[in-house]
Amino acid sequence: MRVIAGTARSMPLVAPKGDGTRPTTDRIKETLFNTIQAYVPDAVFVDLFAGSGAVGIEALSRGAKKAFFIDNAKDALDCIRRNLEFTKLADRAVVIGRSAYDSFYEIDEKADVIFIDPPYALGVESDIMQLIRDRGCLKEDGIVIIEADIGNDLSGIEPLGFKIYKEKLYKTNKHVFFEQV
Repeated sequence: MRVIAGTARSMPLVAPKGDGTRPTTDRIKETLFNTIQAYVPDAVFVDLFAGSGAVGIEALSRGAKKAFFIDNAKDALDCIRRNLEFTKLADRAVVIGRSAYDSFYEIDEKADVIFIDPPYALGVESDIMQLIRDRGCLKEDGIVIIEADIGNDLSGIEPLGFKIYKEKLYKTNKHVFFEQV
């Protein structure tokens, strides 16, 4: 696992040991950032269920002005901090060691991009999206991306005030892109 592009290009990243996290592969991460490249420069980026922090670090490397990394697993938080120090991107990062639900009370800026990659079996996507809407966490022209199991139907999120505008399907998972309506 490495940073794909930008100021930290090709730098290797560490991931937490064990199966508690599921790092986004370099190929999928590259496809994701090719899709959202217009949103990243000068963005406030939120990496929710951050794991190793690879997605948020990629955003910082590609020019995001600030990234919030949220996870509540100690191993994940240690990896995120190590990766931020190694890539020299820590000065534009805020690491929050709390649950996804509690973290939104600590984010002091509206986000341009929120990336959500929960454990697939948790089924928290609708609850998190409702919290994003209720707390006003997203800028008016911002986007939310959810990484999910390929069989997970996320259309039930649309009545919460979001519209699916794109889906990228991979072998076993997908990225679903939302905008607020």
